[in-house]
Amino acid sequence: MRYCIAILLTLASLNSYAGLTKWVDANGTVHYSDGPPPENVQSQQVHIQSSVDNETTPASGPRASKTIFEREAELNKERKAQKEAEKKEAEKEKQAKIKEQNCALARSQLDTLKNAPRIATYDAQGNPSYMDDAARNQQIGQAEAAASRYCN
Repeated sequence: MRYCIAILLTLASLNSYAGLTKWVDANGTVHYSDGPPPENVQSQQVHIQSSVDNETTPASGPRASKTIFEREAELNKERKAQKEAEKKEAEKEKQAKIKEQNCALARSQLDTLKNAPRIATYDAQGNPSYMDDAARNQQIGQAEAAASRYCN
């Protein structure tokens, strides 16, 4: 039974490679057929390019379809590029969030330095000392520089 099916498929495939003939009748109508044209009619053989022909085209002709391995490699390459882009975007968002937090902190510190009546600092032993105007102005300058760096 298997041999019969194989023989029938082989015979059917031979018929698929039969050439087409193009011919024009007396009325000017173009006909295509796989059989011979009527007598006394000019005919022309038509070549139909099949998928088998595509695989055997020379390098200068159209490119053959890609193999599954080439497509898989391209897909993996695209996935890797997409992951890297997502990773860069996540890092960029993280840096923007950190910059925003630093901006808020610098503005808060600057607001405290400008508006608080007296500012105390503590040494290593925990003893308080009050900031004089020169130290306060120096701290205000540093806070303004930090605010301009993080908030712009």
